[in-house]
Amino acid sequence: MPATIRDVAKASGVHVSTVSRAFSAPQLVNAETRAHVLAAAEVLGYRPNRAARALITGRTHNIGLIVADIANPFFPPLIKAAESHARGRDYHVFVADTNEDPGVEEELVLALAKQVDGVLLCSPRMSNTQIEQLSREVPLVVVNRPVPGLPAVVMDVAQGARLAVEHLVGLGHREIALLGGPRGSWTNREIRRAATLAARNAGAELVVLGPNAPTEESGSAQAEAVLRAGVSAVLAYNDLMAVGLIDALDHRGVKVPDQISVVGIDDTALSRRTRPMLTTVATPTAAAGRAAVDMLLQHGDDRRTTALVTLQTELVIRDSSGPGPHRTAGPGRRQQPPFDGVASESRE
Repeated sequence: MPATIRDVAKASGVHVSTVSRAFSAPQLVNAETRAHVLAAAEVLGYRPNRAARALITGRTHNIGLIVADIANPFFPPLIKAAESHARGRDYHVFVADTNEDPGVEEELVLALAKQVDGVLLCSPRMSNTQIEQLSREVPLVVVNRPVPGLPAVVMDVAQGARLAVEHLVGLGHREIALLGGPRGSWTNREIRRAATLAARNAGAELVVLGPNAPTEESGSAQAEAVLRAGVSAVLAYNDLMAVGLIDALDHRGVKVPDQISVVGIDDTALSRRTRPMLTTVATPTAAAGRAAVDMLLQHGDDRRTTALVTLQTELVIRDSSGPGPHRTAGPGRRQQPPFDGVASESRE
């Protein structure tokens, strides 16, 4: 017969109500007493009935995690970190994918509202007004986008975009293309704003190509536009687009970084597997997942808060960025001529 809460109370020498609080409201129980109760529960193999506990406490100990595209390698590290962090706090995480559709986002939040204690909304495509209205139905923490009046965890992609442009300019690139991300994306706006300012301050020209879907296919599709623009370097909205672009350029006989340098954003596992390995901006997605869980548990009952966590990004220099046409050749270094937009050899 499975152990009951009374068995745990008897084994630990405390009242049944103390055992209940040790699981449902641990902050109300002396740390030593709670440790004693948990040890007894472990020995007996006792597991609290989550449904019964929810009826008593009004909490499900479930969290919803909604992402824009679960196939995008940006999201899995965030999901795994959030799940592990939540599990350590006796919470379960339900993951849902919106396929970049704001209408699906809204439907999922409403569907989860009665089943979870709060929702982590990652890279949402809904308007601020829609998100604010949904926060009245269920506590929300927004990840990868600030929304006035709601708790949020953001990654400083503006800093990353600035570092990427400065890196390319330092290599001698003066004509740079930015492969933009999806329309309505806060991250895309931040990258464009910061890259534009960094290029202007450095006396470089920035050509914006987009908006685009944040996919490998979109990066491939922009290869012809990049060649027509006559740029010597490209900053892509994410690693997926950068990898797609590199592959499409390679099939046109254009070598990276010999003829065109390419930089991505995210530092996903994909960036280390492509050839050449991708220079990219590392975004702390796992840290964002953990911070979002902490923020939800801390501010979940406060529907109106200005709590904001900003996580820093950094540039990771690998093989896909190299000397540009305006760099002075050093000893033993061959200065590359400007790429004229004509591929030397087609492999199509």
